[in-house]
Amino acid sequence: MSDTEEVNTVKLATAGFDARFPNTNQTKHCWQNYVDYYKCINARGEDFAPCKQFYRAYHSLCPNEWVSKWDEQRESGNNPSNFEV
Repeated sequence: MSDTEEVNTVKLATAGFDARFPNTNQTKHCWQNYVDYYKCINARGEDFAPCKQFYRAYHSLCPNEWVSKWDEQRESGNNPSNFEV
């Protein structure tokens, strides 16, 4: 490799360990991060950096089909969770 070539590095990360969910089944962990993200942005706004942790965690843990379904339910007001703080 020559001195003029740029080296592009990509950092891949997944959700860290959460002591509330010690088992290998991460379904509840996925759901809780989804709910926490929307509660966080409703309380602090989308630009609040700590909310991004929940976003990255649920995108890492949850199947896309689940997220799509939950988004549709949330937007139509049929999601069983309360997203208000």
